[in-house]
Amino acid sequence: MVNHIPRRRLLALASASLLLAACSESPNSFKGVDITGADYANAFSLTDHNGSKRTLADFKGKVVVIFFGYTQCPDVCPTSMSELAEAKRLLGADSDKLQGLFVSVDPERDTPEVMKQYVTNFDPSFLALYAAPGELEAVAKSFKVYYKKVEGKTPTSYTMDHSAGSFVYDPQGRIRLYERYGSGAQGLADDVRALLKG
Repeated sequence: MVNHIPRRRLLALASASLLLAACSESPNSFKGVDITGADYANAFSLTDHNGSKRTLADFKGKVVVIFFGYTQCPDVCPTSMSELAEAKRLLGADSDKLQGLFVSVDPERDTPEVMKQYVTNFDPSFLALYAAPGELEAVAKSFKVYYKKVEGKTPTSYTMDHSAGSFVYDPQGRIRLYERYGSGAQGLADDVRALLKG
């Protein structure tokens, strides 16, 4: 014999099921890797290409994207910076709420003048940050970033092996995402929008 369940009871059960499903879903489905609460990449104090000391607090209210690279990089760095610039463009009216930062892993060749020309070619608002050789090792370690000099045919023709992802901070300056290399501008723009909404 089949038990009869009153219609009102069925509706209440269905509503409860929908509410439970909504509560169990993540409020944000980021394209990047969610590293909220990570115990690394939480702070920096570096000099920008204009000679000003910079920390995350300088960019409060903006989503900050930090990429480690070098200006003579043949592929990964220009691709990543181009995607960052495109993501900013895709934000439209909110484009001023995204701050791109480029940290050089090649302080021997990347002078402030060279870095300024490099980053502003992608977007005039982007800033390059400089760490002295002794300081760079500590900064890279605090971000869990890998870099290594690879000798070339001449003393100045070396390349740099380095990590290729970007770190993304919410408008309160908290580390939130790690964007893998090649994730694309649209995914980054979508993640920035989600972080701006809170």
